[in-house]
Amino acid sequence: MFNVKAYSAAGATSPLASTTIPRRDATEHDVQIEILFCGICHSDLHTVRNEWSSIMPTVYPCVPGHEIVGRVTKVGSAVTKFKPGDLAGVGCLVDSDHTCPNCRDGLEQLCPNQTLTFNSPDKHLGGVTYGGYSESIVVDEHFVLRVPSNLNLAGVAPLLCAGITTYSPIRRWGDIKGKKVGVVGLGGLGHMGVKFAQAFGAHVVVFTTSAHKKEDALRLGAHEVIISTNTEEMQKHAGTFDFILDTIAADHDINAYINMLGRDGNITLVGAPEKPLAVSAFALLFGRRSLSGSIIGGIAETQEMLDFCGTHNITADVEVIPIQKVNEAYERLVKSDVKYRFSIDMASLKSE
Repeated sequence: MFNVKAYSAAGATSPLASTTIPRRDATEHDVQIEILFCGICHSDLHTVRNEWSSIMPTVYPCVPGHEIVGRVTKVGSAVTKFKPGDLAGVGCLVDSDHTCPNCRDGLEQLCPNQTLTFNSPDKHLGGVTYGGYSESIVVDEHFVLRVPSNLNLAGVAPLLCAGITTYSPIRRWGDIKGKKVGVVGLGGLGHMGVKFAQAFGAHVVVFTTSAHKKEDALRLGAHEVIISTNTEEMQKHAGTFDFILDTIAADHDINAYINMLGRDGNITLVGAPEKPLAVSAFALLFGRRSLSGSIIGGIAETQEMLDFCGTHNITADVEVIPIQKVNEAYERLVKSDVKYRFSIDMASLKSE
């Protein structure tokens, strides 16, 4: 066991502050990684502030961060995929049971016995797992991902959550080349959905309530932008979409978007509104439409996504910050004051 510098929260109302945490020595199947960048996900904020207490209570101290990019510093004797010096990534998961039907199908994100990168029981050291707001991390080789060397590492970090969250449902829906694909919302998830749908060859349309986002949507790869509060614009496109990715985490009228779908069209939720959405059965019945949900992706699919990004030069649009500005970033995140993700330069932790 060894200690590393990190930033942690001592309680739900405490700011994140400098601390030290233990890491296990690498076992034969482990990869030790020096963390170079760590993205900030909204779920970091929810967990730090214990806002998901009913389903996932936070254990303190809490070290968040599950969008990790770094360089391998040490590997166990049985590790075959990595060597010291390699670029590597770690996403939302660091372990699973490896034996359940979901794991056998490469869907570790649906394993009932998964271990999250932070705030999950730590079978090695006891207590809970600590995330990427730290100098280094030790992870089982199976949950470590190869990072393409041609990409900007600060922009790669959010791919480990926001990237796979939007890539997976688009990929799973099928061949979208030439299809009309909508993306609801242009935030951390939505901007990645636009980039992936465009790279897959779809005709991409962004739905937004903010007219000032139109220029940015087009810059990111959208072909059209619909102001969803404009009834006339919405009616003009009704029944014409093949697939819609809904990234909104706030309460909204899902039926307005279901009505945008054509026959056999699908809308997939990747945002998680706090309150249940009221769904009109008739909106689904007429047109044989479907509504589904999706959460991150398995390890193999996440690697596929990173390789796809390397081929198509796709990264998240990020604002790079030092770790010392993380609390300020959290306050800005609440106000959606970022385009489109924060990425922490972990070299700043060395000065603590």
